Amino acid sequence: MSAPRHLILADGDFGPLTSKTANSIIRFQPDRVVAVLDRQHAGKTAQDILGAGGDIPVVATMQEGLALGANSVLIGIAPIGGQLPDEWRGWLRQALEGGCHIVSGLHTFIGDDPVLAEAARAHGCRIEDLRRPPADLPVSSGRAKTTTALRVLTVGTDCNVGKMTAQLRLVDGLKARGLRTNFVATGQTGIMIEGWGIAVDAVVADFIGGAAEVITLRGAVDADVVLVEGQGSINHPGYSGVTLGLLHGSCPDAMILCHQASRKFIGDYRPEAWLAMPPLSEYVRLYETIAGAVHPSKVIGIALNTFDLDEASARAACEEAARESGLPCTDPVRFDSAPLLEAIASFRRP
Repeated sequence: MSAPRHLILADGDFGPLTSKTANSIIRFQPDRVVAVLDRQHAGKTAQDILGAGGDIPVVATMQEGLALGANSVLIGIAPIGGQLPDEWRGWLRQALEGGCHIVSGLHTFIGDDPVLAEAARAHGCRIEDLRRPPADLPVSSGRAKTTTALRVLTVGTDCNVGKMTAQLRLVDGLKARGLRTNFVATGQTGIMIEGWGIAVDAVVADFIGGAAEVITLRGAVDADVVLVEGQGSINHPGYSGVTLGLLHGSCPDAMILCHQASRKFIGDYRPEAWLAMPPLSEYVRLYETIAGAVHPSKVIGIALNTFDLDEASARAACEEAARESGLPCTDPVRFDSAPLLEAIASFRRP
């Protein structure tokens, strides 16, 4: 396959919080994106909607995207439950008939749809279901803690607060300090960017820790530092099981706590927020206690997401988080990553 030129499908949900996959591909691989399909914002650019992505256009139809030279359609949103909207089946068939491969991170495996699978076969196209887990995963056994590489896991106060983005922002900085550093993808978007990994939220519950262990061990090969992508939150009523499996499977030596500064409730980007977040210092205590049941681990820094604050408010939020937690804090996208880089580079196991 030639280099991917993605038409990102994010119809009805393209926005700073609602299209995590689309936003991350646009931020980290803008040269691979020809357009975004979203009828609601057609005629605008990614920069207009996200404040990033430059002049990547937003189009209203599959035909417009294909005309711009797309050779891949990438599913750019993750609806609750990961289901494929019915209307999209026709669009994806049209894309396959136009010679486009399909890249999807949905829980619904597009390759299992008989009509779309036949269209892919007939037109020589691939359907990549990135959430499809590998076979024969083990139950975790704590082997990850035997690596000589320093294992750093991002943990969160909620979903969609920047755990993957924070890690990706740190890779180059650590390499610049002479540390051999690998990023370990544990979700579909990270896999799209890094090219390998396992989407741990699609793994049968007993094997989530095993999946985390397998990829942490792989990431530790020839590395000084392994940056493991976190998922969910330890007190999220829907996703804490994935968080716990990842926490105990990867056996981190150190953790970076990620938080959206303006968010006060678990899931308050959803219509029905109800569970208030405790202070950051309480999250630090929770994560260290729960991680320590398997392997001693310390939260060594705070990564804030301040995208919806003005600069003065964002800097004040970082200062307040540092005071409240007693830890170095920055927004690694907006400001200098140095406080987190220094925390990792200077960390020594007990």
